[in-house]
Amino acid sequence: MTMRRRDVLAFLGGAAIAFPLGTRAQSVAMPVVGFLNSTSPDIYAFNAAAFREGLRQAGYVEGQDVVIEYRWANSDYTRLTALALDLVRRKVNVIAATGDVASARAAQAATKAIPIVFTVGSDPVRFGLVQSLSHPGGNATGITLFSSTLTSKRMELLRDVAPNATTIALLTNPENQNVEVDVNAAQEAAQALGRKVIVVRARGVSEFDAAFEMIEQRRIGAVLVASDPMFLGQRNNLVALAASHKIPVMYRAREFATAGGLISYGTSITWMYREAGIYTGRILKGAKPANLPILQPTKFDFVVNLRTAKALGIVIPQSLLLRADEVIQ
Repeated sequence: MTMRRRDVLAFLGGAAIAFPLGTRAQSVAMPVVGFLNSTSPDIYAFNAAAFREGLRQAGYVEGQDVVIEYRWANSDYTRLTALALDLVRRKVNVIAATGDVASARAAQAATKAIPIVFTVGSDPVRFGLVQSLSHPGGNATGITLFSSTLTSKRMELLRDVAPNATTIALLTNPENQNVEVDVNAAQEAAQALGRKVIVVRARGVSEFDAAFEMIEQRRIGAVLVASDPMFLGQRNNLVALAASHKIPVMYRAREFATAGGLISYGTSITWMYREAGIYTGRILKGAKPANLPILQPTKFDFVVNLRTAKALGIVIPQSLLLRADEVIQ
C-alpha cells in the first residue's frame, strides 16, 4: 500500500511533535562540572551544598541541567594533583578548585584549557594563581577571603576578650601553603599589641590533643586558629578541645562560633562557595575566566558566643558586645 505525499508529510510532522524531547535529550549532553576539594564530603557537605545553591541561582540544577563530578582529597593534599588530572581526563567543562591554594594550584598544573573557579583564603596574586584581581587572565578566576589581612583585627579582639593572655598560640596546619603568610601576619599583629606568638602545628585531628596539651603545659593564655579547610571541617573537635582545656579561642569564620566557639571574625565560608557556584554557572553560559574579576568579601561579622563565654568563666566587656554583629545566647 502506498501513501500519498500529503499523508507522508502529515505523519512526519506528527512524529516530530510526539518525540522531540527524547530525541533532543539523547543528542544534547548536560555540561559536567568537576568539584575538587581538599577535605572530605562528610565534613564539608555544607559547603558543597552552598556551591550547588550558587549553581542553582545561575540556572543549573544538579541532575537536571548539570552533572557534578566530586573529587575529595580527604585532607591529604598530595592527592590533589592526581584528582585534578582525573577530572581533566573526564573532560569536564569547568573545574571548581575549592579548599584553598593547594586545590587551585593542582587544577592549574593539570590544565591550561579548562576554565577553573577557585576558592582561597589568601591573596591569589601572591600565589601566582592570577595576574591581577581585576583582570585574572589565563583560565582561572575565583573568590578570596583575604583571611590573613584580618589577623590584626582578630588579634585585637582576642586581646579584649583575654586581656591577661600575654602569649597567644597560633594553631596552624603545616601542610597548608598559606602557613608562612599566616605566621608572619600573626607575629606582626601580636608585636603591635605587646603580645608574643607561639606557633603550634597540627596536620589533622589525630594531632589536636597533643597540640592543646602543649598549649596548656606552656600556660599559653589564648589561641588564634589559622586559615585552613581542615580546621573548618573539624570545627566541632576544636571547639570541644577548647572547652575541655578552658582556653579562649578566636576563629576565622561564623561557622566556628555557631558550633560553640567563643568568638569569630570574618566572612561566612558558605558565601564564598555560593559565589563560586554562581561564577561556575556564568562560565557554563559562556563567560571567560580571564574577564571575571576576583570576588572579595565586603561584609565581615564579629560573632560572640555568650553561652561558651559563661562556661569558660569569661566576662565579655559590654563595649565588645555592642560591637558584635551577632551574639549567641
